[in-house]
Amino acid sequence: MSTTQSPQPDDTTRETGRVGPTPLRLRRAGVGLALAALVLAVAAALDIDDTPLLPIALAVACGATALVVQHLAGLSRQLDEQARQTRETREALDGTAAAVRESLQRQTAGTRGADRDRAVATASGAGAPVEAVVHRLDSQVTSDSIPEQSRRAIAEVLTTGPDILQTFARAELERVVRHMADLNNLTAECAGENHDWMLSLTHSTEHSLLATSTSVDREFWNSEPASRYLQAQREAIERGVVVQRLFLLESAEMLDDKLLRLCEEQELLGIELRAAVMQELPPHLQRGTTSDFILYDEGVSFEIEQDLRDVNVKTRLIARPDHVGQRLRRFRELWEAGMNLRDLETRVDDEEDGAWMVDV
Repeated sequence: MSTTQSPQPDDTTRETGRVGPTPLRLRRAGVGLALAALVLAVAAALDIDDTPLLPIALAVACGATALVVQHLAGLSRQLDEQARQTRETREALDGTAAAVRESLQRQTAGTRGADRDRAVATASGAGAPVEAVVHRLDSQVTSDSIPEQSRRAIAEVLTTGPDILQTFARAELERVVRHMADLNNLTAECAGENHDWMLSLTHSTEHSLLATSTSVDREFWNSEPASRYLQAQREAIERGVVVQRLFLLESAEMLDDKLLRLCEEQELLGIELRAAVMQELPPHLQRGTTSDFILYDEGVSFEIEQDLRDVNVKTRLIARPDHVGQRLRRFRELWEAGMNLRDLETRVDDEEDGAWMVDV
């Protein structure tokens, strides 16, 4: 979408790139010729014939002057138009910054006592008051660190196009601000599965990605988001990130060729894989959470909550050190107790042959 105005009779911005004379150029030429003709007529009326070339020279000079004046006037209008667009862009960005300030203040207004101080200290890095955080965010929104193309895109979408598009854009900005305000408390959540968060965190990871995968995920691996997720992990591995995935199985009945093929496919991407049958683990490992979680750089836990029908109903981001530490310990304990791919191949073969027995 563009903020360019519709062509007007005197719009000089449409001249460049057109082949052949435009109506605007013809009109300017006509004005110049008319003025030249007028000068010749006046010279003839005054009977200036001492120097026959003088009337012609005067006519040419006056016509050229008329063309130059019209061209300069057009340039002036073009500059005015550019200045107007710049003002609109700046006003739109100011409006966005104001919306960010208002949303952030609404989100932090309910924080009380020490919780509020910790949230603000986390956002500002110096324990500054809320106003300082807002000022910092405001400066980031309007600073030159944001590419000009992005700033123009924000300004255009907030000032042009259908009303529904502008309303949608503002709602998206407010949604992002709400999540940023929630993350001041080191946690955020949204309804359903948020694949965008999962992909963005994978692209942002620098050291490690540690993930559990339960039976709820089995169908996910055949989906389109899974393809993008695996591609993002492959790119992360290429830049040195360690990716480990632990498949948590409710029973030995889930040890089949389908699981084996899934593990082999992911191992080819460079992912380290293990599988664990929960019913066969020691009692102390059977206790504790079995829900899906992903640890990014051992600093953020991405978690999906299921309802009683095993439907994913909520996604959470939790960066509280105590919570992440518990998830990390849980992952490492289960990882050590799990089977690697070679053990898994043997176990699947034994299960299919009926040769595997578990002491009860």
